[in-house]
Amino acid sequence: MLANILDGIMNAISMGSLLANLMGVTLGIIFGALPGLTAAMGVALLIPLTFGMPAVEAFSALLGMYVGAIYGGCITAILVGTPGTVSAAATMLEGPALTARGESRRALDMATIASFVGGIVSALALIFIAPMLARAAMSFGAPEYFAVAVFGLTVVASLVKGLISALAGLFLATIGLDPVTGDMRNTFDNPNLFNGLSLVPVLVGLFAVSQVLVTVEDVVRGVSLKESTVSKRGISLKDLTGNVVNFIRSSVIGTLIGIIPATGVSAASFLAYSEAKRFSKTPEMYGKGCVEGIAATESSNNAVCGGALIPLLTLGVPGDIITAIMLGALMIQGLTPGPLLFVEHPVTVYGIFAAFIIANIMMLVCGLIAVRGAGKIIAIPGAVLMPIVITLCVVGGYAVNNSTFDLLVVAIFGTVGYLMIKCDFPQPPLLLAMILEPIAEANFRRALTISQNDYSIFYTSPVACIILLVSLLVLLKPIYDDFRAGRKAAA
Repeated sequence: MLANILDGIMNAISMGSLLANLMGVTLGIIFGALPGLTAAMGVALLIPLTFGMPAVEAFSALLGMYVGAIYGGCITAILVGTPGTVSAAATMLEGPALTARGESRRALDMATIASFVGGIVSALALIFIAPMLARAAMSFGAPEYFAVAVFGLTVVASLVKGLISALAGLFLATIGLDPVTGDMRNTFDNPNLFNGLSLVPVLVGLFAVSQVLVTVEDVVRGVSLKESTVSKRGISLKDLTGNVVNFIRSSVIGTLIGIIPATGVSAASFLAYSEAKRFSKTPEMYGKGCVEGIAATESSNNAVCGGALIPLLTLGVPGDIITAIMLGALMIQGLTPGPLLFVEHPVTVYGIFAAFIIANIMMLVCGLIAVRGAGKIIAIPGAVLMPIVITLCVVGGYAVNNSTFDLLVVAIFGTVGYLMIKCDFPQPPLLLAMILEPIAEANFRRALTISQNDYSIFYTSPVACIILLVSLLVLLKPIYDDFRAGRKAAA
């Protein structure tokens, strides 16, 4: 085991992995800082560039992008009151007020250090919790894997629109060869569909091209960010020592919420903020420009990153939209997430752990440098940026199979993603359904083959039964919430 750990660390600190990590973090900060360039878009665009890379090197780049983008959202939230990412929404409660007081540098430094602490705490949780959870899941068979796949679908498809998106994704995943009989399904006699839809063009179109179209719409309407400058006064030692407990508490909250699939980074940030306010000696200062609030929100939202990787690696259930995209990246690398990943590819797993820690260290260094020129980063006009991004989308979509048909897939899913955004349909359920459908279908049919078509195999397995019951409760919860809200309204 020690040899595997050392080999994994050596892979993560190789020159190629370090450069990939640095590139990912740098691009991530830019993607996070600029509204319209989301973390999901950044990871989706980066996946085609990781083809041919060793697994640890590829994930060094992807994790760097993930960590950098989640942090980068705080820059615009603090300077101009516009969150670069959804994760930074809670940071706006204190950031703009500090900027108005001439303390933007202090706020940005606190956000950077808090993000680093949150990332490291979640990395420690990932290192110690993930292997134990994987060992517990080693006893899983076909019924249990089917139940886990169903649970992964229900946590993101509990609302009506989410369910519709998931059903569309399930249909799209059936295109191509039947995994058991080898029959053609839903190909419409198009040879390009015989092997199904390639995941990368779908990712690029759904999460990158769609967001480009939304941003172009803003550019056409003349929407732009106001100019802002960063003050010279930085953070003090007293600010740091006075927030040690706040850092740890908020990081633990973020990690725990990250472990629960589909809970959301925003939920972690707002919960950590409210807890920091509740335990504060000066709660009346909150909302008026309080660095304690920024310490809470930023440490919690970056802690979600490590927490969300735990169910991804151990069970194959992504914790959020970005880890859903990373699930696809794992499969593209020939790695199947789940407990067997820790047995069959231990060096890669420990390399990913080390790469995640390195990504947080690089985020701290790059972040402290970036905040000094943050005003220039956010001043890049969308009219200049979007043509570059759409070029990357075209290159990324084509590079997978060198196929012009994939460019058509990028265009179609870009349009579909744009319409989903405008009609308020969630995109993650569609993607997750496309990824999990083969797992659910294969294990469902395998379980029935083992049991000779006896469906009792799913409820005689205690683990599968519990997971399926939890999935049912997740689906019923919105109905119960609507019923309770109706009763309150009537009362």
